[in-house]
Amino acid sequence: MLFKRQSSILKKILVCNLTILSSIPKTLTILKLPIMTQPLDKDSQASKPIMDIFQKCYEFTRADEVKAAGFYPYFRAIEENEGPVVQIEGRKVIMAGSNNYLGLTAHPKVKEAAVRAVEKYGTGCSGSRYLTGTLDLHNELESRLAKYMGKESCLLFSTGYQTAQGIIPTIVQRGEYLITDKDNHACIVAGYMMAKGLFAEIVRYKHNDIEDLERVISKLPLHVGKLLVTDGVFSTSGEIVNLPDLIKVTKKYNARVVVDDAHAIGVIGKGGRGTASHYGLENEVDLTFGTFSKTFASLGGFVVGNERVINYLKHQSPALIFSASPTPASVAAALAALDILEKEPERITKLIHNADRMRKGFKEAGFKIIEGQSAVVPVIVGDDMLAFKFWRELFDAGVFVNAFISPGVPPGLQMMRTSYMATHENHHLDRILEIFSKAGKNLGII
Repeated sequence: MLFKRQSSILKKILVCNLTILSSIPKTLTILKLPIMTQPLDKDSQASKPIMDIFQKCYEFTRADEVKAAGFYPYFRAIEENEGPVVQIEGRKVIMAGSNNYLGLTAHPKVKEAAVRAVEKYGTGCSGSRYLTGTLDLHNELESRLAKYMGKESCLLFSTGYQTAQGIIPTIVQRGEYLITDKDNHACIVAGYMMAKGLFAEIVRYKHNDIEDLERVISKLPLHVGKLLVTDGVFSTSGEIVNLPDLIKVTKKYNARVVVDDAHAIGVIGKGGRGTASHYGLENEVDLTFGTFSKTFASLGGFVVGNERVINYLKHQSPALIFSASPTPASVAAALAALDILEKEPERITKLIHNADRMRKGFKEAGFKIIEGQSAVVPVIVGDDMLAFKFWRELFDAGVFVNAFISPGVPPGLQMMRTSYMATHENHHLDRILEIFSKAGKNLGII
């Protein structure tokens, strides 16, 4: 019976894919896109230059130029990780750019749990959750996370990035609408591009702008299904979404709400339960998803919500069905991190205290920052090359941060994206401020 049910589901997915493929020529005709029905004649082909699809790769030299100038800030190998201090290129530097918000990646209980899981289950599951890749550990973590978040059910995915791709195109289908903030994380963008490929309709509104949201959503058919997806804490700026007003608009116009709480869980809300909890709107958000790569000191993703919706994703999401399941070590580490989060809520208090202290310190030093209440504190530089130079001075002096340049951020908002941990002590934070101030003065930023 199990094999028949699996075959039936896979057959439905294949039939759906074939239906989509068979409709492509008709759709292209409607859109008045050219369809190649016959090969070009030889004369026409001879008149056109032959293009190499790799040409764009050969012409991309921006990274090489920054490397040659000595300012390249990316792909720096961490050789030892002690949380607030790491070793890079043979020397110790203060880490002020990690998403290890509660400082649990080096916690003895988290490391021990991962080691025990490898000893018991091996290094991988060698299959998808749907088939041979479900362990009792997966079920336990799903049950624990659902209870922690106050929801009926939970489903794990292999990465946080993949979670958005597992949810969005599975729920938003042909003729339905996906509504998204223009500053949403790249995982959401990837998810809605997949939904668009399946002929869903995509609508974007200005960042955290409720008036613009109402402007665009009011133009959509009221009776048609709609899903709004937003970051809870926006990953670049650290801003928290205006969820109360957003909920009012979505209720008015018949839209369900999904919140990406990757940078919110373990950071804001009661006991670190995220954005909905932060506003007391736990029952108003339909689905919340997140990652294990930040607060939970591991790798993987999850979504929580109504049991029937999670059940649908569990049996219909290709990102789940056709991906290998999260490894035993990853799941065990996340479970151990959840234990610590529930037993030591004071870590969240310390984390926010550290971030607030840095916000105050940067402003007093004369830096321009983006205000917020999360663990992310962006320091605005305003120019690509100046950002690279600033990063280099900070790194050479013993602080590691993340340089964000255009087009990753709008022109004029190039920044040092700093982020903090519960395990940063005052002497770490004072040293970061000291080094920032010196470098900022040297480069004329302050």
